[in-house]
Amino acid sequence: MNRFLLFLLLASSAFAGTITGVVVGVHDGDTLTLLTAAKEEVKVRLWGIDAPEMGQAFGKTSKESLSDLTFKKSAAVEEKGKDRYGRVIGVVLVSGKNVNLLQVETGMAWWYRDYAKKAKDLEAAQDAARTKRLGLWADKSPVPPWQWRKDEKKK
Repeated sequence: MNRFLLFLLLASSAFAGTITGVVVGVHDGDTLTLLTAAKEEVKVRLWGIDAPEMGQAFGKTSKESLSDLTFKKSAAVEEKGKDRYGRVIGVVLVSGKNVNLLQVETGMAWWYRDYAKKAKDLEAAQDAARTKRLGLWADKSPVPPWQWRKDEKKK
């Protein structure tokens, strides 16, 4: 096997697994910091969702929602990989509940289709939140964060 392919295989398998700890920081509606038992701080980006940015409508509300769900609570993170900023990408579970899914169900985040195409649970949650006009879906024409970021770069 090609050495490069072997390296990629080993590197991707290194991300598989679960990290546990206590949530000690919430940065926005889709990013938090977990403190492990080994006193290591791990920055975690919630997989499959994209929450409004802090300068965007519902940004603060989304952050407050994630904080209410996770801050100072024990959590398990099912790792999916790492992003370009070195953050762990994962599904966050608190008391057995999928926090990523809860953020979408309550209209505090979008299903990030480009990165989670097969996440039918997130798709269904977003459709239900939109139909019920929950959270960001109460806005007449909510702007997805990926579009908002793109627009901000043009300014």
